[in-house]
Amino acid sequence: MLSRNKDLLLLHFIVLIWGFSPILGKLINLEGIIAYQLVWFRMLITVATIAIYLLITRQSIRLPRKDILILVGVGAIIAFHWFCFYNAINVSNVSVTLVAFATGTLFTSVIEPLFYKRKIIRYEIAFGMVIIGAIAMIFKVETQYALGIIFGMLAALTSSLFTVFNGLLVRRISSPLIAFYELSGGFLALSLYLFVSGEFRPEFFALTPEGLGWLAILSVIGTAYPFIASVNLMKRISPYTVTLTVNLETVYGIIIAFILWKKNEAMTPGFYLGTLIILATVFGNGMLKGYLKRQIEKAQ
Repeated sequence: MLSRNKDLLLLHFIVLIWGFSPILGKLINLEGIIAYQLVWFRMLITVATIAIYLLITRQSIRLPRKDILILVGVGAIIAFHWFCFYNAINVSNVSVTLVAFATGTLFTSVIEPLFYKRKIIRYEIAFGMVIIGAIAMIFKVETQYALGIIFGMLAALTSSLFTVFNGLLVRRISSPLIAFYELSGGFLALSLYLFVSGEFRPEFFALTPEGLGWLAILSVIGTAYPFIASVNLMKRISPYTVTLTVNLETVYGIIIAFILWKKNEAMTPGFYLGTLIILATVFGNGMLKGYLKRQIEKAQ
């Protein structure tokens, strides 16, 4: 029990770090760096950081070719996830992006049973439909942010996918190796896309010192450490619990963003009502899950 509490406390600390990620993304955007630039440099710096860590700890990076290909594929999903997340911030704001991202609980409630070969839990689907209803409400009152909501939900879907995949992979591959190969794969996939699309122009690499500084903080503190730590936690915590807890990122991010950019982050009452419904549903789901688990344990 004590060990599980420590794991959950670490998970909440990781989520607090992630709560600062959209804030850093906004600060980077203010430096003129657009979504795919941000993701490319973030992955480059993060992979370099993890590679240094593997060298210092003298860990072998040898894996079967099949596992490497799987990890590279998951990495491409991560790259697309980050692009959707930061592009949502670009076309809307931090608050809208984080609320749309809270739909990840619904996606995971469907995806996890498929890969973990367990029955779909009906009340999880019911809670998910409530979340979709709340998102529809926000769509109706915040029509100018429709594109941001769509990208935010795509970010939630891809986040659910790689979270479930990593929950399976970490059973037989160490978390630093998962992080190294996935982020390397994402970096290579994005590089190939940017090369083919002709985006690698001189201005792509022209970063301000402030922009580079924020990118370094986001990559090292906001990505490398929490990525490895969160994947490692999945040895003992289910992907659904991780996704559920990650919704606290919405609370942390909205509060921090409102403090920093009150004018840009202020929304209509309908938005906040929809947000409250989503958060109440997410945490109500978690409380119900805990209650049912305790009843099962008592019955045994």
